[in-house]
Amino acid sequence: MLTVIVPSRGRPHAVVDLINTVADTRQVASTNVVIAVDGDDPMLDLYQEVVRTRPDVGRVEVVQGGWMVAALNEAALWVVEDPAVTAVGFLGDDHRPRTPGWDAAYLTALQQMGAGIVYGNDLLQFDFVPTQCAMSASIIRSLRWMAHPSLRHMYVDTLWRDMAAPVGRLRYLPDVVVEHMHYLNGKAIEDDGYKRVNDREVYLVDEEAFRMLHVTGVVRAASEVIQRLWS
Repeated sequence: MLTVIVPSRGRPHAVVDLINTVADTRQVASTNVVIAVDGDDPMLDLYQEVVRTRPDVGRVEVVQGGWMVAALNEAALWVVEDPAVTAVGFLGDDHRPRTPGWDAAYLTALQQMGAGIVYGNDLLQFDFVPTQCAMSASIIRSLRWMAHPSLRHMYVDTLWRDMAAPVGRLRYLPDVVVEHMHYLNGKAIEDDGYKRVNDREVYLVDEEAFRMLHVTGVVRAASEVIQRLWS
């Protein structure tokens, strides 16, 4: 079973479209979406209203959060407590699966790899980094994080690439389109949410944290964990 986590703040309108898109394109009936929303989000009630319209697809998980990575990890650790969950996905609230059966393609690729990370064509970064992905739940159960908690928002996709690629457990599916509706490619407005997470201070802090993950061997150790899971 694939559970996709969508950290979101202040954008319940985006989640409406995302949930409807997932419902229209998923092939596996059990594929579901968890919207991870900070408990202090003033729009929390609106998120709850959104998911009530599609209870077969999505639900809200209220998290302490504060930043995307914190929200993602909190939700991921809760999700993998369910032994039926074999894969955990990540979508931003500005991603939209376009290819019918994208979820089945992700699950098939992960099953073939044994343990790894799979991602589709976001029409922005393409194969460079997995701006959206699904990973084997066993990785999260072993590491106890989905994205390293020293990060806040940036470099998460680069971390996933650097964890999985060295041991041959990263797979790009160019024909599976999961479009990134980002302001950088003119598909969204640069709202306060984008401005907050793309602030130069956030970028510099996460850049240094990512560098230290390599320097201290955290990335290499994560690669070794992934390798052991399928060897």
